[in-house]
Amino acid sequence: MNRRRTSSPSPSPRPRSSRRMPSWPRVDPYILALLGTVALAALLPASGTAADVAGGASTGAVALLFFLYGARLSTREALDGLKSWRLHLTVLACTFLVFPLLGLAARGLVPFVLTPELYSGLLFLCLVPSTIQSSIAYTSIARGNVAAAICAGSFSSIAGIVATPLLAALLLGGGANGFSPDSLLRIVAQLLLPFVAGQLLRRWVAGFLTRHRTLLGRVDRGSILLVVYTAFSQGMVAGVWHQVTPGRLGALFAVEVVLLAAMLTISWYGARRLGFDRADRVAIQFAGSKKSLAAGLPMASVLFGAQASLAVMPLMLFHMLQLVVCALLAKRRSRDPLPDEPHEPQSVEPRPVERRPMSEPRPTSPASEPR
Repeated sequence: MNRRRTSSPSPSPRPRSSRRMPSWPRVDPYILALLGTVALAALLPASGTAADVAGGASTGAVALLFFLYGARLSTREALDGLKSWRLHLTVLACTFLVFPLLGLAARGLVPFVLTPELYSGLLFLCLVPSTIQSSIAYTSIARGNVAAAICAGSFSSIAGIVATPLLAALLLGGGANGFSPDSLLRIVAQLLLPFVAGQLLRRWVAGFLTRHRTLLGRVDRGSILLVVYTAFSQGMVAGVWHQVTPGRLGALFAVEVVLLAAMLTISWYGARRLGFDRADRVAIQFAGSKKSLAAGLPMASVLFGAQASLAVMPLMLFHMLQLVVCALLAKRRSRDPLPDEPHEPQSVEPRPVERRPMSEPRPTSPASEPR
């Protein structure tokens, strides 16, 4: 009895009438909070006794911030991450070698494109350590080596506590830029000692930090907002913002676009030349091309004093730029085919099976099979 084969009707494909527009990342509420804090400092700057109170609170907030950094970082995870030492050295070279070299090359833009004050801020931007949170997030979106991104960002933050002040003392010079050798002592007192204390007390406070992770995250961001308000209030009172015109800010933005594009290109193709696989190259690109606003703002407030508002403006602008550009790049990288990704089975016609009569002997070895 013959049975009629019935096949279910296949759904008709959707017409491709128009190309899908790229989805833009939503604006980070924290960026809006930063801009609102700058506007508040411009309209209602702290002065007199209020400035002293804000300055003391900002100093305490910076110390608390780096204490929490030290308490959260697991020493065991950091030691385990040393296994990828080539990757971490590559990220550190991008952060503390290639970036500063590009910053020094931008010295030729003074005074035609950048003012000396904005250039000092741009050079300080090139000395700041890499980010942790956004590097991990974008590496995960792009299907890269997330564990390497975690360790690379952590090592960069640790190295930046020492490397950033030393490089600032070497490249930014003395009092003309608001930096003095005494700033190194303030760095040790406000940044390094709280960080070490956090590491030493980690075994007793790690559980509390884990249970209250959300609340402490708000403390982190609130501390940075307080630092921003204090720095920009000092700048408004000192009148430093009268030195910057909209044209200069537009030129600064264009310079930072070129800087970010150069670092994204160097980190990606440089890692390829060094023999890293795709997953490691993704981690190197996102960890080696970004700068940490959370680490840079407290350092700038300690290093530059009243000039900190101009010093952190390039860093804040670069932070916003890198979030948007790297979000788009991570989405594009997520669509790249992975080398070890199994191919989808192709719909090919099955090969006909040759049927032999029962009396025909079967071949005993592969060499006797018909080709």
